[in-house]
Amino acid sequence: MAKKRISVLGATGSIGKNALDVIRAGRDLFEPVLFSANSNAAALFALAAEFPNAKIAFSGRRAAAEAAGFDKRDGVYFERAGLLAAIAGVEADITLNGISGAAGLEPSLSALTSGSALALANKESMVMAGALVLKTAEQHSLPVIPVDSEHSAIFNLLRRQGKEGLKEAVLTASGGPFRTWSMDQLKNASPKDAFAHPTWNMGAKITIDSASLANKGLEVIEAARFFDLDADSIKVVIHPQSIVHSMIRMNNGAVYAQLSRPDMRLPIYDALCYPEIAPRQIEELDFDNLSLSFEKPCFERFPMLALAYDALRAGGRCAIAYNAANECAVSAFLAGKIPFTGISDVCSRVLSMDWSGEAGDLNSILESDSKARAAAGL
Repeated sequence: MAKKRISVLGATGSIGKNALDVIRAGRDLFEPVLFSANSNAAALFALAAEFPNAKIAFSGRRAAAEAAGFDKRDGVYFERAGLLAAIAGVEADITLNGISGAAGLEPSLSALTSGSALALANKESMVMAGALVLKTAEQHSLPVIPVDSEHSAIFNLLRRQGKEGLKEAVLTASGGPFRTWSMDQLKNASPKDAFAHPTWNMGAKITIDSASLANKGLEVIEAARFFDLDADSIKVVIHPQSIVHSMIRMNNGAVYAQLSRPDMRLPIYDALCYPEIAPRQIEELDFDNLSLSFEKPCFERFPMLALAYDALRAGGRCAIAYNAANECAVSAFLAGKIPFTGISDVCSRVLSMDWSGEAGDLNSILESDSKARAAAGL
């Protein structure tokens, strides 16, 4: 495999850290050309020292302020406009977008319009603007490769089995730290409780989303966009061990699954190597004493999953509103302004508004996002 020029957006977050492990272990395969961070300037300084040929983008205002004395070096970019300029100018072969939240949408589009393939861990890009992202990729003859472990699994299963004959995609969910909690317990859940994820080590926002099953709701919408499926063709099952990352069920009754350790380095590695099959780098799954279990999700205790299906079925701009309201509600929960169960209350209230009509271009998508955040009132 020819050596690839790699941009890593969100390089100091959970996805970025795992990507750096992959890059360090595959120095003969990958050449990093850009790292970005929103807030962790110190960690980005360390990456600049480790990879002196890579450009650096301090995308957030706080990080940019902390790095103010660093701009004497060539190839340093600041704030949002600087990040987009850096993406456009580094001539990456592939861009790994590990930015959290709606802030990742414009960088996704910028990567594609600059001629870079897109390895997408920023699920919000597809939730808010799946059609626009895929249209942009098609216009530039570039692939968009999913990095979420669930979508990576489905993507690779369909590469091998084909979509013809597909009945449904089955997304697995760990169930998070509150899988067995009662409704009364959930009302008093704290951020500290939510951070105690049983199988994954992730950033704050996605960990809260995992606890509420909003993350799985976003992934249902993402799967619909990526694989052109309707809501009835996407199923969610709770799988606490996080070994089966997703499955596909065919019309003939056969079910194909992708199994591996709960380690984000594998889907990242697969995406960065695409379309070639990655040489082995990640520790193999050990079947000795391995036990797997599955159960149905409880939509009553975890209404964020039900709301995601409702948003997907309703169409229009509902998915944009769902994502925006959830981001606002999660921030409010982390700040102690609302209880854990208030997250779904906020989203339900916002989704009760009229979100009919498509948002086909970036400006209208961002306007809808802003409107939903204002409606959240947090």
